[in-house]
Amino acid sequence: MGYSCGYDGGGSSYSGSTFVLIVVLFILLIIVGASFMY
Repeated sequence: MGYSCGYDGGGSSYSGSTFVLIVVLFILLIIVGASFMY
């Protein structure tokens, strides 16, 4: 219980948003790295 991607409410919402934030930062890092390579 409480591990449905952070949309379950309670304490799992923090871990869900942290996971989304890490994914967004990783995608931005890939975009910046690709733009520097070309």
